[in-house]
Amino acid sequence: MARDTVDMQPIESKADLVAWLEKGLKPAEKFRLGTEHEKFAYLRDTLAPVPYEGARGIGAILEGLRQRTGWEPILENGTSIGLFDEASGGAISLEPGGQFELSGAPLDTLHQTAAELDQHLADVKAVAEPLGIDFLALGMSPKWSRAETPVMPKSRYKIMTAYMPKVGTLGLDMMYRTSTVQVNLDFSSEADMATKLRVSLALQPLATALFANSPFTEGRLNGFRSFRSEIWRDTDNARAGMLPFAFEAGFGFEQYVDYALDVPMYFIKRGDTYHDVSGQSFRALLAGNLASMPGERATVSDWANHISTIFPEVRLKRYMEMRGADMGDRDHVLALPAFWVGLLYDPASLDAAWQLVKGWTAAERQALRDAVPRLGLNATIRGVSLRDFGRSILMLSRAGLKARARRDAEGRDETVYLDILDARIASGRTAADDLIAKFNGAWGGSVDPVFAAHRM
Repeated sequence: MARDTVDMQPIESKADLVAWLEKGLKPAEKFRLGTEHEKFAYLRDTLAPVPYEGARGIGAILEGLRQRTGWEPILENGTSIGLFDEASGGAISLEPGGQFELSGAPLDTLHQTAAELDQHLADVKAVAEPLGIDFLALGMSPKWSRAETPVMPKSRYKIMTAYMPKVGTLGLDMMYRTSTVQVNLDFSSEADMATKLRVSLALQPLATALFANSPFTEGRLNGFRSFRSEIWRDTDNARAGMLPFAFEAGFGFEQYVDYALDVPMYFIKRGDTYHDVSGQSFRALLAGNLASMPGERATVSDWANHISTIFPEVRLKRYMEMRGADMGDRDHVLALPAFWVGLLYDPASLDAAWQLVKGWTAAERQALRDAVPRLGLNATIRGVSLRDFGRSILMLSRAGLKARARRDAEGRDETVYLDILDARIASGRTAADDLIAKFNGAWGGSVDPVFAAHRM
């Protein structure tokens, strides 16, 4: 999330929370896509992570981008923690370990997403290259320990850092050492939301496999194709996972609100101060019964900020966030939104995808999700490998993009962004498989070459 929502209107009831989600409904002709990606900043000469402070720091990059782009700074206690473009809705923000994130504007086509990404990378390169700073596109930092990873100056991260070890063993790795690419997509009705959420939850393990790109930890192979995905299995299971209740009859906004009400909060913000309420539920805040802040009542800001700190495989807000993919190179950043737009924005492809997955049980979906971090495209569902199953799903995605018929200046439709995924399915090899082979071969057991090979 680029910046906190500021809306101190009181929330009186659960119905207000349901109504807040319903305000995200849009007619299909107004559907947009917003792509977000994170990348690791590193010093070219030492391969060390980039701290916030100093002439070669994250803060200096933000200031250089502010001057270059004219975007407005996002400040916390007078310190720049991001940038925001009021005109487009795009933003730049910092993840806990300095992962540099572009939260893209809501756009109409994937061609616009490609142009946005290229402009962002050009801007970042123009500012960072003279400082000797480059950016690495992997799902997990391949070399640095937690102790070596810098900490960004954001109060919410201090609260999360203290809370994470209480609820899982890998939450701090999630915060400080992983990077993802995701796409945010719209829905037109409660029924449309429910179908899209179910399809995308069921298929999120396929996306994880297709984009698996995190086989290294602290200079060694970690035994996984997507260790970033494995980390989420033991981060905080009260706020992560596959949301089996979404597949129950009658699921809608109210059921998601009921779930979110009982997910433990991290903080509430009053003025410029973050108050640590970690472990306490939003249901208690709604009732004015927070143990640490008795009598404090919920606001719209509290709700918007709270649901942005819930981390299921697909997150519901006033839009839906696809959260299963590791970060990768430019082609992968563009392939991720292409994959989901083709499936979810074309009614025929969406219905066909639902027909393929609707019979899976909660146990089968969970078993697939648990297997994918290690096995990638070799994971199976009902005896079929994800590689084979993925062929059918990619055909549906391609058909959906072809039906959209959004063409660029050269007359190409959006299916061009799926070519990299077709190649993955054809070979059966993920980006992680390629990295593992290089580590065991030409790289001689060193991860250092990955910095140049996967520089953005």
